[in-house]
Amino acid sequence: MAMVDDKSTEGVRQKALFADRVYQLLFSKIANGDYSPDEKLPSEKELAEQFDVSRPIVREALERLRREDLIYSRQGAGSFVRIKTEQRVLGFPPVETIADIQRCYEFRLTIEPDAAFFAARRRNEAAITKIGQVVEMLGDATRQQRHREDADFAFHLAITEASNNHYYSSAMQALRTHIGVGMKLHGLALMGPSSGLQRVFDEHYQIYQAIRDGDSELARERMRRHLEGSRNRLFEDRMLDLSL
Repeated sequence: MAMVDDKSTEGVRQKALFADRVYQLLFSKIANGDYSPDEKLPSEKELAEQFDVSRPIVREALERLRREDLIYSRQGAGSFVRIKTEQRVLGFPPVETIADIQRCYEFRLTIEPDAAFFAARRRNEAAITKIGQVVEMLGDATRQQRHREDADFAFHLAITEASNNHYYSSAMQALRTHIGVGMKLHGLALMGPSSGLQRVFDEHYQIYQAIRDGDSELARERMRRHLEGSRNRLFEDRMLDLSL
């Protein structure tokens, strides 16, 4: 289980990152219908074991879901999913083919570069700190010759959140499992004798730099190049004909 020293500055940062990751995972499960309205969530203990974190981290993630009115509590019974009848959760058909992965990249290219553009324009200290923390996680994984899909997705999600436009971040949340398939395969493609992990980390870091420096046009261009590079590495520059 991930152990965090809550008293240190680094411990506080790590706790926030872990809590955010648990929140994102639970949010995705609720949005994707893995948990039905009024269904009881697993206990804090079960969630802590499932996500390999401490119970206080799970508690913090659940509290955020409660504040956003996505779950509710019954005294002595636990936490339950609350989906209001008027609430519409954005959803997409599941990834079933290689062509669907290409379609997902195609769609991401229409939203993420612009999200990076607005993130650079509207960034604040909290947003920059959050993106920077995820970059540190990506850097640690790269030094260990690992590809972390969770940190990769957290990076892209943090940028859409920094855009201060909930349509971007909601679309990313709804696409989490879809994007995860492509990220998993892309990570596998990066392994081997000529590892591309460092190059991909550099791409992430350069996007972060552009957003941190407020260069919106550069942020947009670097995000576009990164997504196109990821897609081309995965498909080895051989795109499928989606008209068929």
